[in-house]
Amino acid sequence: MSNISSKALLGFKYVYLIVFFALLSGFFYPFITGSGFDDVIGGILVLFVGLVGGILLYKATASETKREIFFGSGFALIGISVYFIFQLTGRV
Repeated sequence: MSNISSKALLGFKYVYLIVFFALLSGFFYPFITGSGFDDVIGGILVLFVGLVGGILLYKATASETKREIFFGSGFALIGISVYFIFQLTGRV
């Protein structure tokens, strides 16, 4: 596989994730209600923090040397993501 096609595939994966998270966090809601996009952007960021935490937990299962660091930081990021979700919904 050439270098250009691998970079295009990598870029497509990130664009796909951004679009998926935007739709998941309610991208069309501000259009319907006439409100701002602040909650949508916050939702996208919260989902990315949770995704990075999940990726670090996956790396902890595959790594032999830095397992404790990956577990700790992965669970911490997922915990931060859950806290932000509760904060966005007004439960904190």
